[in-house]
Amino acid sequence: MMKLGLLGIDQQIAWVLEAAHRLGDRLVVACDVAADSPHAHSVPDSLPRDSPWETLMDTRSCDAILVGGDGWGDTRAEAVRKLVQAGRTLVLSQPLELSMLWAYELDMIRKDSGARLIPILPDRLHPFIARLRLTIEEALAHRDGSAQSDSESIIDTILLERRMPQRSRNTVLRQLASDADLVRVLSGDPRKLSTLGGSDPETVWPTLAVGFDGPSHVPARWQAMRGDSQSAGLTLSLIGPAAAHTIQIPDGPRGDWIWSDATAPVKAELAFFDRGDAILQVLRTYVEDNSQKSVARSLAMETDILPAAWDDAARAIELAETVPRSVARGRAIDLHQEEFTELGTFKGTMASLGCGIVLIALLLLVVATLVGGIAREVGWGLGERIAGVWPLVVLAVLGVFLSLQLLPLLVAKRPQTPPSPLPAPPRQRE
Repeated sequence: MMKLGLLGIDQQIAWVLEAAHRLGDRLVVACDVAADSPHAHSVPDSLPRDSPWETLMDTRSCDAILVGGDGWGDTRAEAVRKLVQAGRTLVLSQPLELSMLWAYELDMIRKDSGARLIPILPDRLHPFIARLRLTIEEALAHRDGSAQSDSESIIDTILLERRMPQRSRNTVLRQLASDADLVRVLSGDPRKLSTLGGSDPETVWPTLAVGFDGPSHVPARWQAMRGDSQSAGLTLSLIGPAAAHTIQIPDGPRGDWIWSDATAPVKAELAFFDRGDAILQVLRTYVEDNSQKSVARSLAMETDILPAAWDDAARAIELAETVPRSVARGRAIDLHQEEFTELGTFKGTMASLGCGIVLIALLLLVVATLVGGIAREVGWGLGERIAGVWPLVVLAVLGVFLSLQLLPLLVAKRPQTPPSPLPAPPRQRE
């Protein structure tokens, strides 16, 4: 039985709490849960809902902390940073914040502290997703191994049609930040992102379509569509000239996923899936086993797809954050791979600082020459001496700057969690 802590709540966290209640896990502390939240009923009335978040810093208070997004603000964001620095195990709703910088900041802190961050991205764990990815891999292998591919081995596109009752800008982007994880699982990290939906950036969101070109060269397309509370969900289709595979994915905490083929639509398969149970299983495995490698092996045995790590969530958030830029510019955005580490940040800072020093040195040259000339004309000896020392000042600054380049060699490398087997997060370039 696990002891759970709560920092805020939302729909996804309510799913996990419901599954935890069924399986006998206990919610022992709740912090920052607004009384007017539509999901506050998931917290027992006997449990205070406004405990100070600092209580969660103590490892004896609970085994893991669930972090929700209702009422999200700077105070809760700072609390999450502190908890990650303390090395706690967190289950985080996806997405808590549509900010690439915030997501990668948490990832850098996690690597230093050894904290375990589990994003609520359970759909990749369904067996149907593994089957669909296997189908794609077999088709690509057949295509690459054959001089002339037949129609049965050709895949035209991966189509994701998301039906939503509300299709505002924020709702669409937040949903995309979750669905983009399936795009990455099926076709790899996208290299290019493009959007389509209209010429007006203010009205594009209800019909937004986003195209992804990945390393597998199988394009994926995600589209927002109208849907009511009954039809809301995701239709995931693998389309080719010979056949099409379709998965109907319902919204909500649990339900039957439906697999059907165009060649045999009457032989549809049903597979029940509980999103809360899936995340709770991942959490329980991490809590009970301290070896990350054995955790990964045990969780991937059934579907051969690893549970989402925090860098997966960060990359999905970055893809969603890129969409408004593509809409505003009316063109595709190229995505490049770059690893976000402290060393990479240091090198980037030093490069920017070096450019600044060069510009300041040029400005100082002009000012010193001007002051020296005026001083000689008016016989101002102090001005001449001041103007004459500028080369020494520049030389000293450059010496300090060059010395700073040795800092990575002098600072001992701190232990980090094992690197993710997935490629580095995409970097944007227009």
